[in-house]
Amino acid sequence: MDHDSAFVALGANLPHDGVDGPALLARAVIALKSADLAPRALSGVWKTAAWPPGSGQPDYYNAVVELDPRGLAPQRLYAALTAIEARFGRERRERWAPRTLDLDIVAYGDRVGVFGEVTLPHPRTHERTFVLAPLAEIAPDWRHPETGLTAAELLARLPADGYQRVADLAETTTQG
Repeated sequence: MDHDSAFVALGANLPHDGVDGPALLARAVIALKSADLAPRALSGVWKTAAWPPGSGQPDYYNAVVELDPRGLAPQRLYAALTAIEARFGRERRERWAPRTLDLDIVAYGDRVGVFGEVTLPHPRTHERTFVLAPLAEIAPDWRHPETGLTAAELLARLPADGYQRVADLAETTTQG
């Protein structure tokens, strides 16, 4: 279990404490570090239109972080992530609502199945450019444990528009 990696997607489209966009995601990385969840790799920050189309919400900023989960069970990792979301003012009221911070476990090693409130891999990973673009940036050869396709192959199957890399999360992390 020591060699497992967990891939966590970060997303936000609302400010928290006057900070938004790449700077907010950088603060989320700092919060992960302070929770003893050591990042092994950080994607850049990607900007995408809010879902569903026409919702009138602000654009999202997204990234993916590869973490050392320290052997935590998926449910314990989920609990640590939701505690961080709460510190960032996240309220889970409705699906696709705007949010100050969203932390989703995309994958955890080669685990497949339902672990408490966590389904692994995340059930919609393969259809989300806002997850696959940053994931393919840091782990292009990561294989979806059910389809066998790599992150890069999954991304190539989706439309190549509607998302754009806008910042380097590693650089913004050192500034905050």
